[in-house]
Amino acid sequence: MLGICRGRRKFLAASLTLLFVPAITWIYLFAGNFEDGKPVSLSPLESQPHSPRYTATSQRERESLEVRMREVEEENRALRKQLSLVQSRSLSHRRGNHSKTYSMEEGTGDSESLRAGIVAGNSSECGQQPAVEKCETIHVAIVCAGYNASRDVVTLVKSVLFHRRNPLHFHLIADAIAKQILATLFQTWMVPAVRIDFYDADELKSEVSWIPNKHYSGIYGLMKLVLTKTLPANLERVIVLDTDITFATDIAELWAVFHKFKGQQVLGLVENQSDWYLGNLWKNHRPWPALGRGYNTGVILLLLDKLRKMKWEQMWRLTAERELMSMLSTSLADQDIFNAVIKQNPFLVYQLPCFWNVQLSDHTRSEQCYRDVSDLKVIHWNSPKKLRVKNKHVEFFRNLYLTFLEYDGNLLRRELFGCPSEADVNSENLQKQLSELDEDDLCYEFRRERFTVHRTHLYFLHYEYESAPDNTDVTLVAQLSMDRLQMLEAICKHWEGPISLALYLSDAEAQQFLRYAQGSEVLMSRHNVGYHIVYKEGQFYPVNLLRNVAMKHISTPYMFLSDIDFLPMYGLYEYLRKSVVQLDLANTKKALIVPAFETLRYRLSFPKSKAELLSMLDLGTLFTFRYHVWTKGHAPTNFAKWRTATTPYRVEWEADFEPYVVVRQDCPEYDRRFVGFGWNKVAHIMELDAQEYEFTVLPNAYMIHMPHAPSFDITKFRSNKQYRICLKTLKEEFQQDMSRRYGFAALKYLTAENNS
Repeated sequence: MLGICRGRRKFLAASLTLLFVPAITWIYLFAGNFEDGKPVSLSPLESQPHSPRYTATSQRERESLEVRMREVEEENRALRKQLSLVQSRSLSHRRGNHSKTYSMEEGTGDSESLRAGIVAGNSSECGQQPAVEKCETIHVAIVCAGYNASRDVVTLVKSVLFHRRNPLHFHLIADAIAKQILATLFQTWMVPAVRIDFYDADELKSEVSWIPNKHYSGIYGLMKLVLTKTLPANLERVIVLDTDITFATDIAELWAVFHKFKGQQVLGLVENQSDWYLGNLWKNHRPWPALGRGYNTGVILLLLDKLRKMKWEQMWRLTAERELMSMLSTSLADQDIFNAVIKQNPFLVYQLPCFWNVQLSDHTRSEQCYRDVSDLKVIHWNSPKKLRVKNKHVEFFRNLYLTFLEYDGNLLRRELFGCPSEADVNSENLQKQLSELDEDDLCYEFRRERFTVHRTHLYFLHYEYESAPDNTDVTLVAQLSMDRLQMLEAICKHWEGPISLALYLSDAEAQQFLRYAQGSEVLMSRHNVGYHIVYKEGQFYPVNLLRNVAMKHISTPYMFLSDIDFLPMYGLYEYLRKSVVQLDLANTKKALIVPAFETLRYRLSFPKSKAELLSMLDLGTLFTFRYHVWTKGHAPTNFAKWRTATTPYRVEWEADFEPYVVVRQDCPEYDRRFVGFGWNKVAHIMELDAQEYEFTVLPNAYMIHMPHAPSFDITKFRSNKQYRICLKTLKEEFQQDMSRRYGFAALKYLTAENNS
C-alpha cells in the first residue's frame, strides 16, 4: 500500500510538471512578443526582412525562442515517457494488491457530495485498506416466496458459489412453499461451508400488510424493510439481494465495501439507472420522493447494528405513513420507502459504484456502468420481462445468466481449504457409510449408489391442490428421464387427478424440461401435477430413489404406483376413488392391482372400455404385459379370470410378481439398493406381502404400456455379465435382510426364489 502511495505521488508530480512547463513556456512566448507594451505580430508578412519593424535584435530573440521551444518539447517527451512508466508500475502494483484485498472499487463516502456524484469521501487508497479475512463468513439475506422465485434463488446461489472463496451464511425469508423447496434442495446439495437459516415470511406479513403495493412482487416485496427485526440481534451486517440477481465476481469484494462506510452511513446502494424517480417517463407520472434518480434496492448493504440504534423501524414507518397519505400506494415496493427515507436523511447512504447493480430493465442507463466484461460485478434482471428485456448487450448478459442456470450444481460442492466447516451430521454419516464399503468389491458402484445423495428440487413448477372433501383422492406416481418426456401430455389427458412425478435430469435438461412444459398448453393448464427434479449423479439410473421422492410428496391419502410408459384407461381416476371406498382401503392393508397390457404399435386407437380391450386382445393388437419376455412378472394377476370378472378378486403373491398397485400413503418405500434395470418393483411387492398386504385385482381397470426404444440400463443388463452378477448378489442380500426383519414368515421368499 505504501508503494501505491509513493507511485501516486510520482504520478501526480509528473502530471503537474507536464502541465506546468508548457504553460510557463507559452506565457513566456506571449510576453516576449510585446514591445513597449504593444503586442508584436508573428504573422509571416511582418517577419520579412523588408518590414520596418524587423531588427537584428528581434531576429536573435526569435531564434532564441525557437531553440527554447525545441528544448521544452524534448523535456515534455521525456516527462511523458517517465509518466507512462510510473503509471504502469502503479497499475501493476495495484493488480498485485487486488489479489489480496477486495476493497479497491470506489464509491461516494461523503454525504455532502452525494448528489453531486463526487467520488470523494472514500477515494483515498493510501491509508490501510481492510481485507476480507480468508475464513470470514459472509452473510446474505434473500426474500423468497413461491415456486418461481425458488427457481430464481437457485441460479443466484449458483453464481455466488461459483466465485466465492469464503464461508457463506444465507438468511432466507421464505414462505412455506419456498421453505419446503429450498430446505430440501440445500439439504441434498450438501455444499461445504454454507449455512442456511429460514425465517417465516408469513409471520412477517402483519408488519407490512398495511402498505398498499402495486408492484408484481406483492407483499413479499416489502419485507426487506423489517430485516432489522427479523434477522438475529447479534448479526451486525448483511448483504441483501433480490432473487433476480446474477453475480459475476466474488461476493467478498462487495462484503469488503462495508469497511468504507463512515459516520452515519448504514445503507450501501447503487443509484437507480432509469428515469423513474425523475418523474418524466410519461405525462402526470408522479413517483415517490427520492434524491435525484433515487436508489435501486436489488442490492443492499445493511449495517444492522447501527440501523437498530437509529430506530430504523420507527424511521421507515413514519416516512411511509406520511407519504402514503398522498401517494396512496407504493409502485416499486420497498424501494419507494427506502428512497423516501433517504430523501429525508441523505447521510444514511453510501453510494456504491453502479457495477454492483447493473440494472437491465427497459430505458436504463446501465451501459454507463461498464466498458468491458471485467467491469461487471452484479447483473440485475429487474424488469418484469426478465430475459426478454431490451438492452444493447442483452445477448451477452443472457448467455452469462444461462451459464449459471444450466451449470452442474454438483461441481459447486467444493471444499474451502483451510477453513473449518461446521459439523454436518448427514455428511458425517454418509462418509462413515461409504468408508465401510470395500472399493475392491466388483459390485462397489452398485452398493455406493444406495448412499449417494442426489440434489433434489421439489415442485419445480407451480403446484396447486385442493383436497377432496370425501378423503378418497388418489395420486398417480411415476418417474422418468428426458427420453420419456413426450409421455407427459398423454398421461395428463388420460388422468385428470393429481400426479406426482420425479424427473432424473441434469441442470441443463431441467431447463429444457421447463421450456417444454411452459410451451405446452396441456401441461400449463394442469396445476395439480408436482414435478420433482432429482439431479443426475453417478452412472446408474436411481429408479427406486425417484419413486420414493414422488411417493413422499403426494397430498392425497392414496396413490397409484405406475410407470411413465403406461397410459391409464380413460376414467380410471374416478374408478379408483370409488374402489378405495368400496374395498375399505382406509382401514385394511390392501394393494389394489390394475391389470397391465401392452401394444407394439406406436399409434394406437386406445380402447374406451373393457369390452373393446378384450376385442383388441383377441385380434392381437394388445397383449398382456411382458407376455413374450417375462410372463412371471404379471401371471399371478390371472388374466383369464379377469376377462369375465365383474367383482374384485384376491390373488396370492408369487415369485417375481411385480403388478402396478393402488395403496395407502403410508405404504413402505422402495429399496434403494436396486438401481437401473431389474428387481426394483419385485422387491417392493415382496415387501408388501411380508407386511401382510392383501392383493386384490380390480375387474374393470386396466392400463396399457406404450412402445419405446430400450433404455440404457436394460441394454447394460443384457450385455454386461458383471451387471447381472451384481444384481443376483443384491437380490440375495435383500432376501437375507427380509429374513432378519420378518423372521420365519420370510422363508417362503427364499424357497420361492430357489424353485423359480
